[in-house]
Amino acid sequence: MALSIGIVGLPNVGKSTLFTALTNQGGLAANYPFATIEPNVGIVPVPDARLDALAELDHPAKVVPATVEFVDIAGLVAGASQGEGLGNQFLANIRETDAIAEVVRFFGDPDVVHVAGAVDPASDVDTIKTELILADIATVEKALPRLEKEAKRDKVAVKKLEAAQKVLAGLNEGHRARTLGLDEEEVEALYDLHLLTSKPMLYIANVDEDQASADLPEIDGCKPVPISAKVEADLAELDEAEAAEYLEAMGLEESGLARLVREAYRLLGLQSYFTSGETETRAWTIPIGAKAPQAAGVIHTDFERGFIKAETASFDDYVGLGGEKGCRDAGRLRQEGKDYVVQDGDVMHFKFNV
Repeated sequence: MALSIGIVGLPNVGKSTLFTALTNQGGLAANYPFATIEPNVGIVPVPDARLDALAELDHPAKVVPATVEFVDIAGLVAGASQGEGLGNQFLANIRETDAIAEVVRFFGDPDVVHVAGAVDPASDVDTIKTELILADIATVEKALPRLEKEAKRDKVAVKKLEAAQKVLAGLNEGHRARTLGLDEEEVEALYDLHLLTSKPMLYIANVDEDQASADLPEIDGCKPVPISAKVEADLAELDEAEAAEYLEAMGLEESGLARLVREAYRLLGLQSYFTSGETETRAWTIPIGAKAPQAAGVIHTDFERGFIKAETASFDDYVGLGGEKGCRDAGRLRQEGKDYVVQDGDVMHFKFNV
C-alpha cells in the first residue's frame, strides 16, 4: 500500500520547490501564483536504514524500499471553494490522497512575494482550513437531497443521512469533519463523499535554513514538521556520502523527507515489515495492528487467501544473529499463525497454499 500525500498551501509558500526537492523531479517552481497548473506526482522511497542493514546481510539481487506518493497541487487562495484562483479543480485532486500536507510559510525571503502581503502562518492556515471546510459544506449540501430520498426506502441510508447532517452542522460551526468524534459506522457511511476535512492533516513549516531543526509551536493543534526547502533542494543535488556530510554540517540528524515520512506514518498509524533473501530485500507498509494474513495480502491476495503460517524474526534478532540461519539456529525464528499481530520491523517469510 503506497502512501499518498497531497501537498497544498497558499501560492508562493514554497510548495513546488519543496516537491521538486523531495521527489528530485521537475515540478515548475516560479515566483508567481499558480506556477503549478497540473498536479505533479512524484513517487519517492521511504528512507529506512533497516533496509540497508538487511541488504548487507543477505546480498539480494535487488533492494525495494516502501514508497510515498506526493501530489503537488496548485496554490489555493481565499475563495477557492467558490472557484477563485484555480478553485475546485484542485480541491478535487486532494480527494484521492490518504493525507494532506499543508506547507506553511515561515521563511522571510523579501524577494518572494507573499500572496497576502505579509508572512503570517496562523492566518495562512486559517485561510486553507476555511476553504476546505467550505468545499465540504458544498459537497454535503449537494448530497443531502439524494440521501433524503434514499432514506425514505432504505434503513441503511437513514444512517448515512444522519451522519451527513451531523457533519454539516459541525462544518457550519467551523470544525473539520475529522474532529467531530464520528464513530466507525458514521465514518464508513460518509466514505463515498471523500470529505477533504476528514483526511489526516500534516503541517510543513517551510523555514529558513537556520531553523531546519527548530522546535516550533503548534499550528491548529498540531506540531508542524520544520523543513527548509532550500536545504532539501541542496540535498537533492548530492550523493549519499555528501548528503550525510551536509546534514552533519547543518546540525541535522536526518533529511526533511525522512522526518515528514515518519510523521505521516505516525499520523496514519502505519508501520513497515520486511522480506529478505537472495532474490530481494523489500519493505512493506501495513497498518499498525495488522495480523499476519493481512500483511501477507499486501504482497499478493493469494498469500492472504491461502495463508498457513509466517516464519518471523524481529529486526534486531535477524541482524544481530546474522540472518535467517542464525535466527533458526538460536531458536529465534518463530512460527506465527493467523492471529499474530505483526510488529514494526519484523522480517517475515510466508507459507501459503491456494
